[in-house]
Amino acid sequence: MALIVQKYGGTSVGNPDRIKNVARRVAEYRKRGDQVVVVVSAMSGVTDALIKLAKEIMPLPPEREMDMLLATGEQQTIALTAMALEASGVRAASLTGAQAGITTDGVHTKAKIQNITPQKVHALLDAGNVVIVAGFQGETADGRITTLGRGGSDLTAIALAAALKADLCQIYTDVDGVYTTDPRIVSNARKLAEISYDELLELAGSGAKVMQLRSVEFAKKFGVVFEVRSSLNDNPGTIVKEETRSMEDIVVRGVALDKNQAKLTVVGVPDKPGQAARIFNSLADAAISVDMIVQNVSHGTAMTDISFTVDKPDLLKAQKVIEGLKAESGYRELSVDEKIAKLSIVGVGMKSHSGVAAKMFETLARAGVNIGMISTSEIKISVIVDLARGEEATRAVHKAFIS
Repeated sequence: MALIVQKYGGTSVGNPDRIKNVARRVAEYRKRGDQVVVVVSAMSGVTDALIKLAKEIMPLPPEREMDMLLATGEQQTIALTAMALEASGVRAASLTGAQAGITTDGVHTKAKIQNITPQKVHALLDAGNVVIVAGFQGETADGRITTLGRGGSDLTAIALAAALKADLCQIYTDVDGVYTTDPRIVSNARKLAEISYDELLELAGSGAKVMQLRSVEFAKKFGVVFEVRSSLNDNPGTIVKEETRSMEDIVVRGVALDKNQAKLTVVGVPDKPGQAARIFNSLADAAISVDMIVQNVSHGTAMTDISFTVDKPDLLKAQKVIEGLKAESGYRELSVDEKIAKLSIVGVGMKSHSGVAAKMFETLARAGVNIGMISTSEIKISVIVDLARGEEATRAVHKAFIS
């Protein structure tokens, strides 16, 4: 008998028939004697519909109330999934994140898990139930509902697998596994049999939609080996684990395109110590994550420009923060560009192979794609390109390195 944690995303539970399909899959594991914990997302489209509804009330709703609202999406799914299992003759019990013992900090809409006390989950499993847990949510020590950010159900599943010391963790989605790039952009993208935590971290941070970034970080920290696979077929998926020596044989493991980026440029910043610290400390205090940063070198002038990128959902909040610094900072103006995309190549093989950046830049030059910003790490190279040319650039780079 094994203890298995399975996570099903929004498309996997997108309608009653798909929920019944999930129940059939879970029932097969249960009937062979396994204990099963199922983490589910809101049904496909529900979270977006709730966000739209909130913004019809006010453009920038209070984050505390957004968490209260968005948490209801997963609560619908846990109840429906439990009903589907009961209808098939399998005992099931649904739990909210708080009921499952997930305690978070107090940062609304992007809360971090601080602790999991899964006694109630263990008790229900020992009583013969499949336990259905609402992903994406938890509760603060003082009883406030919080959410874990987009893709937070992945984090719930990985964290529960660690806390429960599960024998197996499976992340079910609508694709067969992790691909070399988005198959909707590149038709001959290939499924990877395995990928390291670090590579998937970089791909997730670069816009790949397969896994939430923080969930992969959590898996690496606690050594949770997991499989990404499809809920719509029985094909083997992609195993995510610690890096092995043979992984370096492949220079570039994957290509990612992130269309969800916006660039802000603070123009005419007085060129003196402390200005950058003031800007980025203020953004950090507002829980806004900054990705790429470029500061122009001033040539004989007392002014400089600072450009940086954020996720588009954080754009309005970031603008508000920067505009609030104008009197103190004395910058001239703030410009915003939402028509950008971030293109990245990732692979642990970059550590031991030279010339990768040159080849990427040359490929984009031949395709006539201009580069706006550049960022590198030991196993990743990212560039900002025009949004309209993003998919074309992705195909060119994928062809140069992988296909």
